[in-house]
Amino acid sequence: MDWSDLIDAAFDVAGNSNRDNRAEALRTVEANVVPNEKPVASTAGRHPEHFRKGVLVLTTQRLLFLKDGKPPVPVPLTAVTDATVTRTRFNGEVLLVVALTGSHRFEDVVKAEVFAEQVRAAARLVRDAAPKSPGLPAAAPAASGAELLDQLERLAALHAAGALTAEEFSRAKQRLIG
Repeated sequence: MDWSDLIDAAFDVAGNSNRDNRAEALRTVEANVVPNEKPVASTAGRHPEHFRKGVLVLTTQRLLFLKDGKPPVPVPLTAVTDATVTRTRFNGEVLLVVALTGSHRFEDVVKAEVFAEQVRAAARLVRDAAPKSPGLPAAAPAASGAELLDQLERLAALHAAGALTAEEFSRAKQRLIG
């Protein structure tokens, strides 16, 4: 799969046949590709601040949300702690990606369960491939004490703000601690 196949698949899922939008999304992705980054999967969804659907692109290193030629909203997979799906009457399937950088909500996501599993699997691969420090057990976090404390404080703030349920907070905290 190459970048154009990925964008075409997402636009097909979204029911958007506008060639200009596809070309703009492809240019945006290709302009923001980092070294060794490869396409994995894509789907369509809506950011809560946008009326129309955009494209969710999963790569080997990041999750990107593309909309109308705007700079992508990147979520590094190394920061992803969980991806869950809920269903609502008004917003369809809602994908919530919890990361150390914040919580990201995408509504009306097409095939959200499948995409969430792909996000979780890609995040696991990235974490498992991360270099381990010698002398540390495999399950120990690579972050220093101060970094770990910062990450835990961010999770607690997300939980206090209502962006994370108690269960999501607990799972994310366990992943951080190891």
